Amino acid sequence: MELTAVRIDKPDDLNVVIGQSHFIKTVEDLHEALVGVGPHLRFGLAFCEASGPRLIRHSGNDESLVELAAKNAADIAAGHTFIVFLREGYPVNVLNAVQQVPEVCGIFCATANPVEVLIAETELGRGIIGVIDGSAPLGVETAGDQAARKELLRQIGYKL
Repeated sequence: MELTAVRIDKPDDLNVVIGQSHFIKTVEDLHEALVGVGPHLRFGLAFCEASGPRLIRHSGNDESLVELAAKNAADIAAGHTFIVFLREGYPVNVLNAVQQVPEVCGIFCATANPVEVLIAETELGRGIIGVIDGSAPLGVETAGDQAARKELLRQIGYKL
């Protein structure tokens, strides 16, 4: 078995969701789920087929994000995985909808951080064994840090 790390190529202002699913219908169902989240969400998604023609299927409502998703899916090249890039929306806005898609088996990450996807490769193929999402913590939050976190959540509208 060979282990490699694939760095996700994305601008800092984009969010990415990486997951695993199990059926060719994933692309259309994820597209419909994301469109249903809100009219301002811009996205591109790609899905790596694991059998049959083994194509990278893709869709979205922003062509540059669709191209970026297809490029990163090709870099990952692991069967039954999908990648979604988001603009004008955040993972917290889409994760419930994505997880409700019947083909979705799980989510590896949903983040704006730099991401590396850990790949195991055998004679059968490639699979994601995990992700590196951002950097290691620098310490434990203080009371001041807690107050700042709570204030930020209220400023951006996620808490009352």
